[in-house]
Amino acid sequence: MNAPDPAGRASDELLDIVDPHDNVLTQRPRGEAYAERLRHRSVSIRVRDPLGRLFVHRRTPEKLIFPSRYDLVVGGVVGAGESYDDAALREAEEELGVQGLPAPQPRLKFLFETPEYSWFLKVYEVVCALPVHPQPEEVAWHAFVTDDELAGLLPGWDVVPDGLECHRRLDAWHAQHPE
Repeated sequence: MNAPDPAGRASDELLDIVDPHDNVLTQRPRGEAYAERLRHRSVSIRVRDPLGRLFVHRRTPEKLIFPSRYDLVVGGVVGAGESYDDAALREAEEELGVQGLPAPQPRLKFLFETPEYSWFLKVYEVVCALPVHPQPEEVAWHAFVTDDELAGLLPGWDVVPDGLECHRRLDAWHAQHPE
């Protein structure tokens, strides 16, 4: 029997396993996808408040991957048959503990790979004007910080690698797409 993760999604939750072009090949349980480094789909959402401050948080020690690390985005896996866009809204609302969030805006997609993990990551942004109540099973600590405050915090933080890469790529995307 596979144990549930703290967010209530079991490691046997089905994920779409995809080829190098993000086409679905088969479905496998999440625990197997992680254990066997099977390429799957994930979403990350950079959240800002109406003042432009960035939502940052530290993951709980019980998280299946990257426990107790700081993150600059919210997000998670895309369930089997679920769209990236649906997963982005679901994950953002779940992790922030809100309902009625505007649809996160897609910005970019890339393949995130390490020796341990492989997933396509679609990256979004959203402004959250709602009071947040992050899931205690997912988020051990959180704050909204300015970009300058974040620059001072990052050197001392052990940051989730895909979240840091999303942040870096979003900054580059904004440099090429000024509003």
